[in-house]
Amino acid sequence: MDAEREREFDRVVAAEQRVEPRDWMPDGYRKTLIRQIAQHAHSEIIGMQPEANWISRAPSLRRKAILLAKVQDEAGHGLYLYAATETLGADREDLTTRLVQGRQKYSSIFNYPTLTFADVGVIGWLVDGAAICNQVPLCRTSYGPYARAMIRVCKEESFHQRQGYELLMTMMRGTEAQRRMVQDAVDRWWWPSLMMFGPPDDASSNTERSMAWRIKRHTNDELRQKFVDMTVPQAEALGVTLPDPELRWNPERGHHDFGQIDWDEFWRVVGGDGPCNRQRVDHRRAAHENGAWVREAAAAYAAKQARQEGAA
Repeated sequence: MDAEREREFDRVVAAEQRVEPRDWMPDGYRKTLIRQIAQHAHSEIIGMQPEANWISRAPSLRRKAILLAKVQDEAGHGLYLYAATETLGADREDLTTRLVQGRQKYSSIFNYPTLTFADVGVIGWLVDGAAICNQVPLCRTSYGPYARAMIRVCKEESFHQRQGYELLMTMMRGTEAQRRMVQDAVDRWWWPSLMMFGPPDDASSNTERSMAWRIKRHTNDELRQKFVDMTVPQAEALGVTLPDPELRWNPERGHHDFGQIDWDEFWRVVGGDGPCNRQRVDHRRAAHENGAWVREAAAAYAAKQARQEGAA
């Protein structure tokens, strides 16, 4: 029976059809999706912290409103994605516990500090730009709830990228101090942005299986190359220099060559030893603990409603 189900599952995936929660799926497929979607959800929630740091210090009411809206969007993305994991049988409380106990990961990019307001713009341009490269193919991922959630997420992320670029363009048209601030932020965020795509293909243990299941559509290195090619002309238009002396166009490949990423730093940050790892997780843990009374009140209200409906 399971062999027949697996053949049907393989047929659905090979035919580029969607796997839905009610469908049979291999345990490995389910576990891979829960790991990936949970990591994505954790990244959206943790990712609120670096920019929220600047809400109270935004230079104008307009910039404050833009930043508030963006942080709110990120919270919504996390909720969509946690809901998608629940369709796979995961428990949201358990996923949060795993996160704050260090048993599940989130994107390494959010373990770097936001030192100036220019960082807000660079996160919008580079970090959200990298996220878009990663996430647009997920609109065609084989698992239906994940793919549908990603359509809205990608639309909002694209808007975030434009907001970030507009902020940087405004600063680059400002004072010399503002231009230096932008260049400094670019220098600090460029390499961590390239690390967002994950380890190189020869060190990625999950890519081959995920691509066979149509969960992923491109390898880490393919997406990283696409991001570099997309970003170089944007940097030229902005008037900033990307901090890589080896970055140049290769006409034979039809792509930009770029320097070697510091993979030792990548693995160190992923392993918990980044500039802000402890701060990010401690903040998430405190927020979860401080919100316990809200969850308890909601559960008590739901139970009361259920009793009243049962007595009616």
